[in-house]
Amino acid sequence: MLCDDSVTVRAALARVLEADPEIRIVARVGDGRQAVNALSAMPTAVRPQVVLLDLEMPVMDGMTALPLLLAQVPRPVVIVASALTQKGAAVTMAALRAGAADYIPKPGAAGGGLADAGFRAELIAKVKGWARMGRAPAAARLAAPRPAPAVPVPRGGLRAIAIGCSTGGPQALAALVRGLSRPLPVPVLTVQHMPAGFTAMLADHLNRLGSLGCAEAQDGEALQPGRLYLAPGDRHLLAEVAAGRLVARLSDGPPENFCRPAVDPLLRSLTTACEGGVLALIMTGMGHDGLAGCRAVAAAGGTVLAQDEASSVVWGMPGAVARAGLARALLPPEALAEQVLVATAGHAGALA
Repeated sequence: MLCDDSVTVRAALARVLEADPEIRIVARVGDGRQAVNALSAMPTAVRPQVVLLDLEMPVMDGMTALPLLLAQVPRPVVIVASALTQKGAAVTMAALRAGAADYIPKPGAAGGGLADAGFRAELIAKVKGWARMGRAPAAARLAAPRPAPAVPVPRGGLRAIAIGCSTGGPQALAALVRGLSRPLPVPVLTVQHMPAGFTAMLADHLNRLGSLGCAEAQDGEALQPGRLYLAPGDRHLLAEVAAGRLVARLSDGPPENFCRPAVDPLLRSLTTACEGGVLALIMTGMGHDGLAGCRAVAAAGGTVLAQDEASSVVWGMPGAVARAGLARALLPPEALAEQVLVATAGHAGALA
């Protein structure tokens, strides 16, 4: 179901989505009230698995409609469409906290609009990925019970944890952070592919969930144990040693793997700064960002873990690491959190 007050946008989105033979638009509506009424009136057999919901609409906006849509049985997956503004980012994170599965940023005309190839690929991947996830039982999606293998800590000791993710990452990160039941003795550096402005809101969202203090990284700040540092949108996050301490560096260097921030530069810099004492987690996302960096981590004696396919919205990034034979284990986010707790138990986390 497409829910947007613009007839033009609805038509353009429908063209993008229906170019994929596995996607069918079953309804197009202009506001949240129409979406709720249309969904309620549909026979169960033809109800949409995914609702693409604009947040700013007349009559009934997306935030008002969201809980009413999620109360439907069967419950659809809701992906919200967000304006690329600070206000849009704040409302988007509020929607994720309220139960939306994901978001898609509305592309501006300067970036090619709805004709942008990257936007089209991301939109189709999210719709198909979340439709698949929505069909799976909750336990199979994120918290499937399974024995976790014993994963060795990096030789020479653990000095930092790095996380890389993209499509589906905000919810996977939230699940991982909620699973960390105690403070960690090392800093956690994270790259989530996201536009500028959205990362600050994501950091605030994660900060509310668990025992890790989360914030956007600041250039030159000393990286403290037990905190999660998120790469700001449109800046690479790097790490280096200064005066015997691990510090953050932000870079405007060129995109890598078509991304800035990108995972590979973070992993390369951490591998050098920590002399291989890195635990890298590669989570759900399109593409293969993080693959080259994980090769460096593994070659230096670090440890690589990846999210499993069943719990990933898109098994691109973690799948690339798994197929390369670099991942010591493939696990859902909660089980990855358990491995982090095991790897850091009784560990001092000193840099030197």
